[in-house]
Amino acid sequence: MKKNQTGIPVITHHFASEEIRPGDIWKVYIRAADPEGDMKKIICTVSQPGRGPYPVCYVKIPESQRRDLSGFLYLNTSGSQGLTFTNLTLQIEIQDRAGNMSRPVSFPLAFNPRAQQENPPLGAFREEEVGPIMISLDPGASAP
Repeated sequence: MKKNQTGIPVITHHFASEEIRPGDIWKVYIRAADPEGDMKKIICTVSQPGRGPYPVCYVKIPESQRRDLSGFLYLNTSGSQGLTFTNLTLQIEIQDRAGNMSRPVSFPLAFNPRAQQENPPLGAFREEEVGPIMISLDPGASAP
């Protein structure tokens, strides 16, 4: 097995608050690099205990960030009802034009009405929007 495979996107840093209030916008920060500069899309998979996986969401990587990506994805939870004390996990992978995939990274999330969303480490990421995670959350197994 090769230590460093060339041409494959690599997620070098990632951060997201593990708790937010229901209705907040959850920011998921990532930094990634691809020596060939052909990162194409971010594949987002959300799974929730009692409900299972949601449909996969794809976020197109802006042309200007296909070699060095730094910014945040966001999930708007304002239209979702009944999420208090719900937990979920977001997994992201980056795919390049040739179909090569980065290693996946996972982010746990808990909805807590008293939570304060944490900020990423200062200077670790650009405060630049990469795109929305277009998934409509539901409360899962407790739904009627």
